[in-house]
Amino acid sequence: MTRTKAFAVRRIGRGCCSCHLPSRNESAAGTDNVEVVSPSSERARRALWSYIEDIASRYYGRPATAAEVEAALRDDPSEDLAQPTGLFLVAQQNHKIVACAGLRLLPGTVGEVTRVHVVRAARGRGLGARLMGELERLAYQHGRSRLRLDTRSDLVEARRLYERLGYREVPPFNGGKYAEHWFEKTLTRPVADLHRT
Repeated sequence: MTRTKAFAVRRIGRGCCSCHLPSRNESAAGTDNVEVVSPSSERARRALWSYIEDIASRYYGRPATAAEVEAALRDDPSEDLAQPTGLFLVAQQNHKIVACAGLRLLPGTVGEVTRVHVVRAARGRGLGARLMGELERLAYQHGRSRLRLDTRSDLVEARRLYERLGYREVPPFNGGKYAEHWFEKTLTRPVADLHRT
């Protein structure tokens, strides 16, 4: 793999997300659990492999090779998604990893959402919204009052999800090569808590 191609795969793994907007009547029923795990764990590695494979394949318009995925995982590690600098969530269904999402706990009161992904077989059930709600709850618990993220233009369904959840498009806040849309949300009360009332 060329240096340019490796860089492209590495950078396209930085944004959000690869999930589909659920219909109003769909839910995440059947998901066994959503939990925080170490980004170096085997479950996290499986989730991140699936995420990179999907988002790179969509970018290239062809299946990403194993070498490309491995290079992206190696060159753009996720160690910062562990406390005290971040969190990494995985969702399991029938003992299989079906989704993931990361949160960077930036200095001050800002958090950055990243690596949001739901596998194709589990899409359309509200799992992406559930993960985002859990990230917001955890961010709030860790003193963050504002979340931000960036995404690509081709991830139309991701932008629809963010808008539905109250994220608004804002001017660029980073110079990411593959970042084409930037979103932000002020947290007043986490979505996960609202769902419990």
